[in-house]
Amino acid sequence: MSNVTLFGIPNCDTIKKAKKWLNDNEVDFEFHDYRKDGLENSWLQKAEEALSWENILNKRGTTFRQLSDEQKNTLNKENAIALMIEMPAMIKRPILQINENNNQQFYLGFKPAQYEDIFKS
Repeated sequence: MSNVTLFGIPNCDTIKKAKKWLNDNEVDFEFHDYRKDGLENSWLQKAEEALSWENILNKRGTTFRQLSDEQKNTLNKENAIALMIEMPAMIKRPILQINENNNQQFYLGFKPAQYEDIFKS
C-alpha cells in the first residue's frame, strides 16, 4: 500500500496538469499546498537528499530573479534550503512523494510519460 503526496501551489499550471493526470488515472493522492499547509525543514531536507538542491531550486521564476546578486552568487545547500523554506515559490513544482513500505521516493516535475512509468502496475 502506497501513500502519494503531491507538493506545490494550486495555481501552478503544471500542478493542475499533474492533479488531472492523477485523477484521470485513479491514483489516490493528497495535495500539500506549500503556502497554505506550510513547509517543514525536515521534509525539504529529505527531498533535497533525493533530488539535490540544485534541481529543486527554481532559478527561472520571478521569486529567484528578485534575489540580490549577492544571494544568487553565494548560493549553497544551506542557504538555498533556507531561502526555499522562506519563499516556497522558489521550489520547482511539483514534487511527488511516494511512501511505500517505509521507503520514500521523490520525483520532480510532471510529464505524462514519467507518471506512467511511476504508476505502472
